[in-house]
Amino acid sequence: MAEDEKSGEPVTDKSDLQVMKELVDELYNFRDCYFETHSVQEAGKKQNDVAQEIEKTLNKLEEKEERYKHKAEFLLQKGRCLNVAPDFSAVAEECLSRAVKLEPSLVEGWNTLGEQYWKKGDLIGAKNCFTGALQQSKNKVSLRNLSMVLRQLPAADADAHGKQVLESVDMARQAVQLDVTDGTSWYILGNAYVSLFFTCGQNPQLSQQALSAYAQSEKVDRAACCYPELHFNRATLFQYEEMFGSALGGYSRAAALDPGWEEPPEREKQLLEYLEKVTELIQNKGKVKARRLRTLLSNLSTSALGPCSSPQFRSPTGRVGSLEPRTLSALTHGHNAGVAALGKVVFSLASEGRMAFTFGMVDSEETCIVVMVYNTADSWGVLIGDTVVIPEPQVKRHSITHKDKSFDFRSIRVDSPLLLIVNGKKQNVQSQIAASVSYKPQSE
Repeated sequence: MAEDEKSGEPVTDKSDLQVMKELVDELYNFRDCYFETHSVQEAGKKQNDVAQEIEKTLNKLEEKEERYKHKAEFLLQKGRCLNVAPDFSAVAEECLSRAVKLEPSLVEGWNTLGEQYWKKGDLIGAKNCFTGALQQSKNKVSLRNLSMVLRQLPAADADAHGKQVLESVDMARQAVQLDVTDGTSWYILGNAYVSLFFTCGQNPQLSQQALSAYAQSEKVDRAACCYPELHFNRATLFQYEEMFGSALGGYSRAAALDPGWEEPPEREKQLLEYLEKVTELIQNKGKVKARRLRTLLSNLSTSALGPCSSPQFRSPTGRVGSLEPRTLSALTHGHNAGVAALGKVVFSLASEGRMAFTFGMVDSEETCIVVMVYNTADSWGVLIGDTVVIPEPQVKRHSITHKDKSFDFRSIRVDSPLLLIVNGKKQNVQSQIAASVSYKPQSE
């Protein structure tokens, strides 16, 4: 350390080490702001270009290695340089471990070492590093990294997982408060809200907070507009919210920004296929032949309203009183209070990557509409010919254009199978299970 150095040497150290730090900072800037100097058409080259820049920077650092290899700052910069790559590096882990042993107060060393443990799959090790860094000083990088790790750590049960997610939101909020101009912190806060939305009852307010955080991320940081994960995660939320056009756009953008990542184009393809199937099945009423359809509808009567016809019936909104049957064509867009939609199931659809159990129903006027039911257990479903009553239906009109395809149809959204009456009966509690949707949890 300092006492081993001959007088005058520290000045050289500082200038040399400062140059090294600047070289590594430039490397991070090259990776994170790649699309400020390259077009999206060049996205396929990014990984290779970044790998070449890592190699160049590493060579420059290694020219000085003999002189500085026992200095914490040199080890930190070498570790940071290798950490730019997406995969775990044993050499980076060794450099960073030595750096923090030599200088335990090196916050950046702890944070980068934590990222290496994360890439290695050692979440406990990563958590310990980020917590250790926070003990040295409160900083946004440790807080937001800890937010990500907390959402990934296994939990004993759903309650414990819920607590971890709440804590993760709190960490991400603190990171944003430390620097409201940091797009990465806003992006990670958005992810934390998405996780909280799906973990804690799908409160629409949380969905809005996630979308606001993503928007803020793009607003304060131009580089954030080019995070493929931001577009992908937001598209996942858009799809759940049935904003299908925005979801398709998001998946498409994520795919363009990271051509090597297979999931975005796969999700885009699945959603397009789903919309094609749905519109086709609505148009031909589930391919049910005319005579069979008339037979099905011949026994459709208001007696099928079941509990909805009782003056004591309590609607999902808390309204008490019987519901008036209404034809599908008479339903208005949005929430239809005090009425019930009534029809026969003519098709059901289980598609890959689906977020909702989807079925089509036809009413007494032979109007067909698609119904999307969320939070269904795998064992739950309806069969062709079943009579379904939807109390106070939530109706939506979809008009979607994506690339060269267009879709236009109406649907009813049902947030739980428990809200439906099937063949005159309420559904049992086992028919519902909270939706889980996969999104990309990591930003590095």
